[in-house]
Amino acid sequence: MKSGLRILVVGSGGREHALVWKLKESPRTERIFCAPGNAGIAQQAECVSIPGSDLSGLADFAEREEIGLTVVGPEMPLAEGIVDAFQERGLRIFGPSRAAALLETSKIWCKQTLSKHNIPTGCFAAFDDVTDALTYAETQEPPLVVKADGLAAGKGVTVAATFEEAQTAIKAAMVAGAFGDSGRRVLIEEYLEGPEVSIMALADGENLLRLPASQDHKPIFDGDKGPNTGGMGCYSPVPLLSDDLAEQAMETIMRPTMAAMAAEGRPYVGCLYGGLILTDEGLKALEFNCRFGDPESQVVLPRLGGDLVDLLEAALDGQLGDGELPSDRGAAVCVVMASGGYPGEYQTGKLIHGLDSLESTRDVVVFHAATTKTDEGLVTSGGRVLGVTGLGDTLPEAIDAAYGAVDQIGFDGAYWRRDIGRRAGEVG
Repeated sequence: MKSGLRILVVGSGGREHALVWKLKESPRTERIFCAPGNAGIAQQAECVSIPGSDLSGLADFAEREEIGLTVVGPEMPLAEGIVDAFQERGLRIFGPSRAAALLETSKIWCKQTLSKHNIPTGCFAAFDDVTDALTYAETQEPPLVVKADGLAAGKGVTVAATFEEAQTAIKAAMVAGAFGDSGRRVLIEEYLEGPEVSIMALADGENLLRLPASQDHKPIFDGDKGPNTGGMGCYSPVPLLSDDLAEQAMETIMRPTMAAMAAEGRPYVGCLYGGLILTDEGLKALEFNCRFGDPESQVVLPRLGGDLVDLLEAALDGQLGDGELPSDRGAAVCVVMASGGYPGEYQTGKLIHGLDSLESTRDVVVFHAATTKTDEGLVTSGGRVLGVTGLGDTLPEAIDAAYGAVDQIGFDGAYWRRDIGRRAGEVG
């Protein structure tokens, strides 16, 4: 077993802060870097000003600093082939190849592959012509789901209650270019009714090791109202997902997807994230992500038992095994504090106060998503600013811990949902 690893985490958000926090726990971690990181990450890792889009610059840094393990947080570097670039230089990096990342980078390819391999998912149709898309939508019974084909930072999905809303979404993507090249093709899906759940698993090309399940809250307003965001909060465990149901998800969706990727000549190594929905007809796949979720990581990693460095290295060596990882903590709830106006226009540079009072709180971890250090102190630098994670033996305890901490933090215009995890508490 190798010791004294120098580790690089690629990314700058709350997910990357959670990865740094968890990887630093390992006794095998000698030194940890983050590129480009943020002000919160800088308290636990050495931040280097190399953007995730600079693949050669990151590989040069990894060679120069003798990095033994690189972990990729965001989807864009994976889409651009960072894993391929590192592997060509003999550098160890955790994540799927560019070919395997197509599972996330093209929603159309993903759905076509699921259908081809008889993996449960909703009915759909794909279009690259706006007239054809509009004609098809007019023949369908609403509600409909309209999705941009490519990456759109979690914001390329519209649940259209009427044909008019579907028409607006289709034109916004395909004509107005709301999502750039990602929206040149669209996917129109049937609307599936039921609770959604996120299952992340570590993959070594053949085996899957399941992480604790979680449930995200994407809409901006309480009660899951308003436009989708990158995620306004999350909780784990998910009471509706029993052990039997979780294993069913692995057996009918997650493992078959791994097998499908191998059959398509795109073997999958990395974190496989399944966005699933529990319908009256059983579990179905909504979509897949090819990396750790955000804000899912902010609740899953604090609960995770075991050494994450060992686990990631086992995945790279094809020695992961199969099953479920144990949990060290009973429950975790993350509340995202966002800039006022997000996911629309918002201001940055707002001074953040109250973080010092939480430094010694054992049941709270604050993950920074968009912060910058100035002479005056920490200030906001993006839409989702902080992920405040509360821990507890039960979900109600974790909810109380998270919101108790949120009440001690503030910045001008701060907004957060006040119902994160509440429905889970009712179920539990």
